[in-house]
Amino acid sequence: MEFEKVGYRDGAVELTGLHARPQARPRGTVAIYPTFMNSTPGVETKAMQLVEAGYAVLIADFYGPDAPSDFDEAFEAMRKLRSDPHAMRQRLRAALDLLRTLEPDVPQLAIGFCLGGMAVLEMARDGQDLAAVASFHGLFETALPADKPIKPRILICHGDADAMVPREQVAAFWEEMDGVQADWHFHSYAGVEHGFTNPRMLDGSPNPAYDASADRQSWAAMHSLFDEVLG
Repeated sequence: MEFEKVGYRDGAVELTGLHARPQARPRGTVAIYPTFMNSTPGVETKAMQLVEAGYAVLIADFYGPDAPSDFDEAFEAMRKLRSDPHAMRQRLRAALDLLRTLEPDVPQLAIGFCLGGMAVLEMARDGQDLAAVASFHGLFETALPADKPIKPRILICHGDADAMVPREQVAAFWEEMDGVQADWHFHSYAGVEHGFTNPRMLDGSPNPAYDASADRQSWAAMHSLFDEVLG
């Protein structure tokens, strides 16, 4: 199985997604929102694991031709993307629309890592018709908090030692979700830092934040939820 590059657009911005599917009819489709670095080997490995489990996948493109090449560029690209929340949601919806075209009449789910974890929560808040979403070490802050019922079931897999998400943001997120009666599960891993699902840095060196137990448990929790919602 290999990825196929698929072009799509957000207005004038040309984007490139990575699509892969099993040989048989997929049991579901998964939009995968990557980290702030855009698609990485770690994200692509997770995507292929989903294909092996019977899902069609699409790794979304956050940035288009201006994709960052290093951490400084990535932080600036992320800052720019997040600076206009409505435009960001439009960019995120474009990937869901593409996946619905590529894989029609199949239940749709979404997962995300880091900035991508924030992205799936934004799509839940946006009212997208998703069966479930799973956020791995995602960001919780939003300029557009939920003000209407949320359709998908939500799984949050969070490192309790994540310096990017202080505990007050965790509590605020719980309250936001309860305010719209969302169906959410929150898994918090003691002593675990941001980026715990990725064993390697981009240069191939070990990722000091990687936590094998949290990685295994969070991935198993996602599969368990997906199995439950898909029947």
